[in-house]
Amino acid sequence: ELWKLGIPAKTKHNEVAPAQHELAPVFDTANIAVDHNQLTMEIMKKVAEKHGLTCLLHEKPFEGINGSGKHNNWSLTTDDGVNLLNPGRTPAQNTQFLIFLMAVIKAVDDYADLMRISAASAGNDHRLGGNEAPPAIVSIFLGDELTHVLESIENDTYFGKQEKIQLDTGAPVLPHFLKDNTDRNRTSPFAFTGNKFEFRMLGSAASVATPNIILNTAVAESLDQFYEELKDTDPADMDEAVHALLKRAIQKHKKVIFNGNGYSDEWVKEASRRGLDNLESTPDCLERLLTAKSITLFTKHHIYTEEEIRSRHDILLENYVKTIAIEARTMVDILSRDFLPALLSYTGAVAS
Repeated sequence: ELWKLGIPAKTKHNEVAPAQHELAPVFDTANIAVDHNQLTMEIMKKVAEKHGLTCLLHEKPFEGINGSGKHNNWSLTTDDGVNLLNPGRTPAQNTQFLIFLMAVIKAVDDYADLMRISAASAGNDHRLGGNEAPPAIVSIFLGDELTHVLESIENDTYFGKQEKIQLDTGAPVLPHFLKDNTDRNRTSPFAFTGNKFEFRMLGSAASVATPNIILNTAVAESLDQFYEELKDTDPADMDEAVHALLKRAIQKHKKVIFNGNGYSDEWVKEASRRGLDNLESTPDCLERLLTAKSITLFTKHHIYTEEEIRSRHDILLENYVKTIAIEARTMVDILSRDFLPALLSYTGAVAS
């Protein structure tokens, strides 16, 4: 059914929870991929109905089993198809990769609250933090190898076994990453996976439009700041200027990099020590959409007006309140109509 609509759905298999399935489309440009994702949810529901079934897109319909979510695979490419998050094999590509990598790390650190907002919903609040879902604390998993590269830049130390080569952004020292050697931490909300990032906080019922809008805009802001810092640099001094910029960026934003177990109590304490937010519920994080910092980001880049931001805040909050109210009233109905009559009947029989 998806192929009929031109949606290139590929991977499909059973998942951990009963009757839970995973589906993955082939990557595409962001706006097309978002449309395909929205259509996919609609088709899933229609096909289920045709077979007398119901497709549950609720993130956590049952306690104690895996919830349902989406992994938003995201990268940046030039208009002629060059992946800017590919580590590459040459000095020029290494420098380019490191600049764009640090722009993403800076964006996620600066706007972690907006990243959390992009995954906020009543259903997803039940899911985050366990059963293979990432925690509500936004952090980045880079893998040991890439983390060591950044540490070498920060400390002006040697990278790798060849002690003759001091790490310089212009030196061919970055290894060629295999796609499967950086994707082992399933507890991380934002992981580097070889030549792209994977944002894993999204709920299964979510539109993927908002996270991509926020990620694109935040990275654009990082790159804009990098450009302002480098634009007047003499070409002869560019390598040194880039190295200094990367070093400062790493020192300031390395707190968001975490390669360990995101489920552990130790990480919650460590994240607090680092100054990272733990916005556990939708109401906790939605107010961050109305801060001067958030409004400035979107208005500066002509993404939203302030009125549009405030309207989205109100709609998200209303959806949350209504969903929680419906679930609470449903629970009361189930208790009063099913459980209580059965219990009273049974206790009456025992008493007799």
